[in-house]
Amino acid sequence: MDVAHRRELARRTLDGYVSGPAAPIRATARALAKVDDAVAVVLVEGISDQIALETAAVCRGRDLEAERVVIVPIGGAHAIGRFLTRFGPLRTQARLAGLCDLHEAEIFRRGLVLANVGSPRTRADLEDLGFYVCVDDLEDELIRAVGTAGVEALLDSQGDLGSFHSLQSQPAWRGRQPEVQIRRFLGSGSRRKLRYARLLVEAAVGRDTLPRPLDALLTAVCVH
Repeated sequence: MDVAHRRELARRTLDGYVSGPAAPIRATARALAKVDDAVAVVLVEGISDQIALETAAVCRGRDLEAERVVIVPIGGAHAIGRFLTRFGPLRTQARLAGLCDLHEAEIFRRGLVLANVGSPRTRADLEDLGFYVCVDDLEDELIRAVGTAGVEALLDSQGDLGSFHSLQSQPAWRGRQPEVQIRRFLGSGSRRKLRYARLLVEAAVGRDTLPRPLDALLTAVCVH
């Protein structure tokens, strides 16, 4: 696959999303512009989480904009306290929900306590408040959902399989578990991480293996 074709595939995959060095700030600002009329606000760490959830919703036939469900990428777990304070029970009537990685769950838990949203002690307590935890992170959840063979098929369809094989041959990554190699490859470029958030979710939904944290979170903010 030539470079022009690969770039066009990448452009189509990220259609509707911001990219570039200022992408986190712009993505947050774009989401915040929609929250005044929201009935549910979902706080996620980054743009890849936003893309994954919005893609899953589309694949399930839902229109989050029509439902007034807004997914806000907050620019990293350490910003959770500031956003919980902004959207906490004394500030808005919108329902709060969220998604985080396993290693950031304690940061989210403390933020919920300090913002008087709740007093969760366990992961089950977090879920009762609408906050779900990926194990270990979103990429890990999606790789397990699709399987290594399925991920490699996606890489091939996007013209990235050769680059992945090059990473596998590097001394630092040679002989490592395929799942570890894939996570490294997906995380080695910001646009790549965003692109495959959408592609892997589409593949997972097609296999009826959407990771539980994403599935449960979308169910929790389903507006009837």
